[in-house]
Amino acid sequence: MRKLIWWVFAGTSGGPNRARLVMALKKRPQNAHQLSESLNLNYKTVRHHLKLLEENNIITSSGKNKYGELYFLTTGMEENYDIFEDLWNELKE
Repeated sequence: MRKLIWWVFAGTSGGPNRARLVMALKKRPQNAHQLSESLNLNYKTVRHHLKLLEENNIITSSGKNKYGELYFLTTGMEENYDIFEDLWNELKE
C-alpha cells in the first residue's frame, strides 16, 4: 500500500488535489458536489480524481453511479492513513 500511496499522491501532478479529497473524506463521507464546494474545486476535476482514487482502492462509494453517491475511505486506506500523513507532511516541507 505504501508504494501505491506514494504514486497516487506524490508521483503525479494531481496528487495535491487527491490528498485534499482524502483528508476531507477522512473527516466525513461526502458526495462529489459537497467536495467540490468545500474544497473550491471544479466539479469535473473532483469527479476525475474520485474515479482514480476509487480505481486504486483508496476510496469507495455507496449508491454506485447514482446522483449524490457518498464517498468513504476504504478500510485499507484507513488502516494505512498514517503512511499517507507521513508522506503528505514530507511533501509540504
